[in-house]
Amino acid sequence: MKKPMLPKAAPRGKSQETRMTTQYQGRCHCGAVRFSLYCAPISQALQCNCSLCIRRNAIMSEPYFGPDAFQLLQGQEALHCYQWNDLVISNWFCRHCGIYVFHELVQKPGHVRLNLGCIEGLDPRALAIRHFDGATLI
Repeated sequence: MKKPMLPKAAPRGKSQETRMTTQYQGRCHCGAVRFSLYCAPISQALQCNCSLCIRRNAIMSEPYFGPDAFQLLQGQEALHCYQWNDLVISNWFCRHCGIYVFHELVQKPGHVRLNLGCIEGLDPRALAIRHFDGATLI
């Protein structure tokens, strides 16, 4: 299975955009997969009810983050992909601890939606959660 196309994040200057950006650190449960995220402060989340998401009960980032925001710091070799149904989403899990870390659209490699439970110091249950009816799309 092909590994995710996750280029290193672009270096950040002292632009106005950067000053309004928060840096988050994230990891799987065992720490084999680590990442950083640069984005506006996270205040909203997404929860889907498709057959996969309902079973993993993940609270995900609402937007997809591109290579300018998401940087995989370590663990490319620890990631394992699971695809199902129409194969348009690659779900990436740590092969050691089994935690779902993120998924990416096959049509837009390098753009990921994150499991917010993997972000250090962020309680995803405290965010405004939009419920997405993915079950009707399948």
